[in-house]
Amino acid sequence: MSFVLVLAKKSALRVHLEREEERGFARVQELLAQNDATVARMRGAHEQHERALTELNEALLALGCEVRLVVAAALDEFRVVIDHPAQGLLPSTSVHDSTRPSGRRPVLVITLGGDGTLLAASHAIGDTPVLAINSAPDFSVGFFCGGRLGSVQATLARALEGKLEAVRLRRMRVERNGELLSQRVLNEALVCSASPAATTRYLLQHRGVVEEQKSSGIWIGPAAGSTAAQRSAGGRILPLASDKLQFVVREPYTPAGESLRFPRGLVAPDQELVVRMKTADGRVFVDGPHEVHEATLGDVLTFRASEEPLTLLGVSRRRRGWR
Repeated sequence: MSFVLVLAKKSALRVHLEREEERGFARVQELLAQNDATVARMRGAHEQHERALTELNEALLALGCEVRLVVAAALDEFRVVIDHPAQGLLPSTSVHDSTRPSGRRPVLVITLGGDGTLLAASHAIGDTPVLAINSAPDFSVGFFCGGRLGSVQATLARALEGKLEAVRLRRMRVERNGELLSQRVLNEALVCSASPAATTRYLLQHRGVVEEQKSSGIWIGPAAGSTAAQRSAGGRILPLASDKLQFVVREPYTPAGESLRFPRGLVAPDQELVVRMKTADGRVFVDGPHEVHEATLGDVLTFRASEEPLTLLGVSRRRRGWR
């Protein structure tokens, strides 16, 4: 019997409905009753996500899998554990190495949601293969999803049989003054000031050259994030299976007649990018807004390729949109 771990998000609508004591609950209810355009997608996404959760449950039972299901109210932390029918509870919030008292490891991790769910869950996943399922394909981006609502059982069966193509995605390691902040950054890290209106000042060290820069911050990340913020800021799309990191400076300040030597660049697997902070109230955001670290004047931030890639199933390295 295959042991499978499922990491599923709660839909935005369910999160609102379960927080009746909060001030925003009444406002959401009012907008839903009015069919307001600002919440129209919320209802549709919720309905599809609930159908996908039922479909996945039925598929796992039909395939005879032993299952642990973790549901996250906030995608940065999968800490809300619920019963799976006749299967018990997950005793730990981490899925690296062991997730059961016996030490038995899952043969597969399934994320149910979209790319955001995969991104959030990836920080808890070591070397176990991952199948991401897009639970609301009409409302959610699912570029990294190898399955989707309506074809869950067929996709899951192929995954368990080892018939889905696998790609190993490079992740990034981030250190502050030699202290490890994260070694599983899949999309990007953003180095900037605490205030979005403030100028970020720092020394950027790349390939033995140090350049003083002023900007709105720097995006640094592996290939998996190159179609997101890096691209929007002027970066290039890297091959999906590339081992290189990319950095892109946001809105650089350049005096008249001057230019930056390193407005963007690539970092090879045997290299590192170093950022020395000249800003007292700096921040390092990791894979979105939820994980954030302080960085103050004199702090040294180091970015290099991680030795822990993420194995993703059902996604071709030649997927449309990539070189």
